[in-house]
Amino acid sequence: MLHWGDMGTQWGVNRSVAQIHALLYLTDRPLTAEEIAETLGLARSNVSNSLRELLAWRLVHRAPMRGDRRDHFAAETDVWQMVARIVEGRKAREIDPATAALQACIAEAAGDRRVDPVAVQRLNELLQFVQMVDRWYSQMLGLPAAKLMAVMKLGGKVAQFVGGGRKRAA
Repeated sequence: MLHWGDMGTQWGVNRSVAQIHALLYLTDRPLTAEEIAETLGLARSNVSNSLRELLAWRLVHRAPMRGDRRDHFAAETDVWQMVARIVEGRKAREIDPATAALQACIAEAAGDRRVDPVAVQRLNELLQFVQMVDRWYSQMLGLPAAKLMAVMKLGGKVAQFVGGGRKRAA
């Protein structure tokens, strides 16, 4: 869980959020916020805020327990669903705003003769790349998990097929 927290910080996720996600993902039963706080040695308020974030990402859900009025929480355990939700969230927070910012820059630059044409060209190239990544993401997300796994397993073979891949030393 400590390493998951470190990994989360590398991806721009709060350490506590990542550790709570790890705990819930690796635990075989839903936990209360109190159990999470006690297990990880975190403040109850920190756990509540972190759970709200994980609920917003849809990586965690409330799991009602018969005879207990407290909220219990469980993580999404399907790896493909978990990764798809993370990617979907990052796209919404990073790719979509980048696309909008690039489009705005290009629109502003188009009417300003002071902007070097090379800068406009490079902005357009960057926008085209970001849009291509966005289209690729949408296509991959639309595949059933089994087909997506098959595409991923092809890996470098696809690059070799289209004539650009390097062969790895055995």
